[in-house]
Amino acid sequence: MNIEPSIIDVESYWNARPCNIRHGTSAIGTKQYFDEVENRKYFVESHIPTFSEFNLWSEKRVLEIGCGIGTAAISFARAGADYTGVELSGASLDLAKKRFEVYGYKANFYQGNAEYLSDFLPLEDYDLIYSFGVIHHSPRPDRIINQIKKYMNLNSEFRLMLYAKNSWKNIMIEAGFDQPEAQSGCPVAFTYSHEEVRDLLQGYKILELRQAHIFPYVIEKYIKHEYEILPYFRTMPPEIFAALESSLGWHTLIKCKLDQ
Repeated sequence: MNIEPSIIDVESYWNARPCNIRHGTSAIGTKQYFDEVENRKYFVESHIPTFSEFNLWSEKRVLEIGCGIGTAAISFARAGADYTGVELSGASLDLAKKRFEVYGYKANFYQGNAEYLSDFLPLEDYDLIYSFGVIHHSPRPDRIINQIKKYMNLNSEFRLMLYAKNSWKNIMIEAGFDQPEAQSGCPVAFTYSHEEVRDLLQGYKILELRQAHIFPYVIEKYIKHEYEILPYFRTMPPEIFAALESSLGWHTLIKCKLDQ
């Protein structure tokens, strides 16, 4: 009998190795380490700053669902946002808090399961709810989506990234050549077609829905912080690779508001 993964399984997985913790080579928790993590993150996933538009949220209230070790969090805070972060993994949250301490920024942090967000996060409106690559790792993403509505008004915006079912990455996973995360054994990693995204986001008006990001590097070199592009991508003209990403990218980028 198959036993469905629980939220405890998810929490344990990310506690064992918080997302992107190996992006830096300096001593964990130092400013140099956090700088390295941020630089590598936005180098490999250069679409994130464009999608997030950190500077747009200066003096705005931002709530992030799944802040991880705080890379986007510090970008929002640096841009002048009034930032609140929620995280399931205590190990990840400790690093996010350390990051803010190191850089001298303030934030509100809460640890908990976002499927039951209103049980631990005070009910207040936010200008932006942000969640990048997190909700698809929860056993019940629909519960998180419905909880988020409680923190929005008609002017609030919800920006999220979900893994794309119709993607190069998912094709490789199904063929046995890849896995959803850099570390093996991820207990939950849902993927969504555009139609399934719309079904999940019932009650929201979708403003933008597009795909981005194909990881092009030789993984054995990448883990050593060497950036050698795979042969079949190396010879591809940049404009063709960009077209491939927009059609078969692993990241579905969504901007939406509450449907009036």
